[in-house]
Amino acid sequence: MIHLFLQSTLRELQVFLHSRRFWGTFAAIVLLFAVTGPYGTMESMAFGERLAYWLTLHALAWTIAILCAVMAERLLQGVIVSMFARMMAGSLIAALPIGFAIGLIDYAFAGEATTLESGLQRALFAVPLCALFCLLTYMAMSQKIAEAAAPQETSPAASILDRLKPENRGSLLRLSVQDHYTEVVTSRGRELVLLRFADALRETAATPGLRVHRSHWVADSHVESLKRDNGRLLILTRDGTAIPVSRSNAEEVRRRFT
Repeated sequence: MIHLFLQSTLRELQVFLHSRRFWGTFAAIVLLFAVTGPYGTMESMAFGERLAYWLTLHALAWTIAILCAVMAERLLQGVIVSMFARMMAGSLIAALPIGFAIGLIDYAFAGEATTLESGLQRALFAVPLCALFCLLTYMAMSQKIAEAAAPQETSPAASILDRLKPENRGSLLRLSVQDHYTEVVTSRGRELVLLRFADALRETAATPGLRVHRSHWVADSHVESLKRDNGRLLILTRDGTAIPVSRSNAEEVRRRFT
């Protein structure tokens, strides 16, 4: 379990390392701070020292924010459904270590000692910046982060039922795409699993069924009947759910269930 957690976390970190947009934004912000010299750095530092100061500060702050956001995104999956909320929680928590990290940088460049009070003041100042960082990161990279978080390989013998809570492990009835998750419906309940739909389908081998739409898979035993609604073919399941059938799968669905 720990090995899978570390694997997924490292994949999410690599999303940042391999993103040109991320590095371009980082470089632009560092250069902007170095040129404008905010917070008194224009008066107290020459350009070269100012550039080194802001490069060091942003590198350390961004590293802490990314680590906290990614760790929270992974650790809080069973507690918070929204990936954005998980990342935001981690980013806000990052403000505390960032506050004291800025204190260390100020000491290195200006000899200014950091106290508990000044560290907390810097952390409070960092809170809105961490929130903004999380918002921009989520808007630009949420899809890639979700793809990296999902397991990349599944064993041919694996069953998607093994990923569910014990109380939800019944007969597999259907699968559906829900945002970055796959919703698994069984005879004993339903559960969201952070797994790409293509990988989820590979774990249904033990249950006869058919992918009827790019976002839906239905077990053969769960199909009650077929119907048409405004020219669209639908599958009616035994629990009364209407599942849309894509045009490319319509012929196979009719052949299989009529």
